[in-house]
Amino acid sequence: MEKLDNGMIAGESLPPIPAKRYFTIGEVGELCEVKPHVLRYWEQEFNQLKPQKRRGNRRYYQHHEVVLIRRIRELLYEEGFTISGARIRLGDSSAQPASDSSLRDELQAILRILSS
Repeated sequence: MEKLDNGMIAGESLPPIPAKRYFTIGEVGELCEVKPHVLRYWEQEFNQLKPQKRRGNRRYYQHHEVVLIRRIRELLYEEGFTISGARIRLGDSSAQPASDSSLRDELQAILRILSS
């Protein structure tokens, strides 16, 4: 798959992102084909997604956040990742990967099973 400058994958059917500084949650929903309640949920799950909030708690997303939302959508809907898997894939520092020692223990257990 070839990535384009606007954050889309070549051949995707999502509309192009206009050259604007800020986007409302409704505009982002249309650009990314995601409902606003899903966007609000993703804000809680992905630390990189922090739209500015202005009067009345209205959300305003910047261009890079729209690109990020498209990437999250791709990981979840097209590639089949879970929320935690998408978090790890995006390099979210709040994602808690398994510690080295527990991972080592699991691998050793697998080796014992395979060698018997």
